[in-house]
Amino acid sequence: MTPVDVPIDAIRAAHRVLPPEVVRTPLIPLPHDGSGPAVHLKLETLGPIGSFKLRGAGNALAGADLTSGVWTASAGNMAQAVAWMARAQGVACSVVVPDHAPDAKLRAIARFGADVIRVPFERWWEVIVSHTFDGLDGRFVHPVCDPAVIAGNGTVGLEILDQCPDVAAVVVPYGGGGLSSGIAAALRAEAPHVQVFAAEVTTAAPLAAAFVAGGPVDVDHQPSFVDGIGSGRVLDEMWPLVSSLLEGSIVVGLDEVAAALRLVVQRARVVAEGAGAAAVAAALRGELDGPVVAVVSGGNIDADVLAEVLAGRTPA
Repeated sequence: MTPVDVPIDAIRAAHRVLPPEVVRTPLIPLPHDGSGPAVHLKLETLGPIGSFKLRGAGNALAGADLTSGVWTASAGNMAQAVAWMARAQGVACSVVVPDHAPDAKLRAIARFGADVIRVPFERWWEVIVSHTFDGLDGRFVHPVCDPAVIAGNGTVGLEILDQCPDVAAVVVPYGGGGLSSGIAAALRAEAPHVQVFAAEVTTAAPLAAAFVAGGPVDVDHQPSFVDGIGSGRVLDEMWPLVSSLLEGSIVVGLDEVAAALRLVVQRARVVAEGAGAAAVAAALRGELDGPVVAVVSGGNIDADVLAEVLAGRTPA
């Protein structure tokens, strides 16, 4: 199951088999006052579950044997995607979530009828690494390492190139590498001059540390309102792929993320979650040649967290 390559033919095939509910999301300019390059937003927030995850889940489950059900391990958005697909196909679904998963995402999972199993973060991370959980069988959809998930995620890259043919750089939030490597694989095949960068936050930046060390290393992981990305280590099985496809990682602070989130709401009238705003914050640094596309990966943010950000504060 280790992804060693993401063929462009697999990404194109994923685009053909995705369910019609997986919309082609808009790409819009972001008005900003900085002196840097033009920044555009790829609004994966506008999908039916508020994130890009239906692309990977839809491709992974297309034509799969689901007689024994389906399950995943996810902090929220992939759990919603798998639960949404399972409900549409009338099969049982279970999700293993870490104990810091936000209430907004947990409520959405429950609405889609999945069985939610909440465990400490360390136990959840063990599931991510081992791909197993006692008592659960059926089709396991790994949120990051499943090649079909990565190919589905790569459809975002095909759309970016079609919508912004002169794009010079793309910034993608980095959780485990499934989205960034899928997008980078599509662009490497279709437009190899386009650079793809990860966006991480200072409270959890394992990819930046891995690039410095030349391989995955353990880092301090501090939970924050940017709950959709960040971990204590780059997955060993993903390192060969992400290290060959990504140009590097741009690490931003929580204050920068909060400021970017406010800007996206105020200027683009779009609600983003912390992970998506991290990509915008990285793009606004002005370090990249433009045009730059920031992938706003999701918009599933708790209302009280959003209110705190819009009030000018940075949530803990």
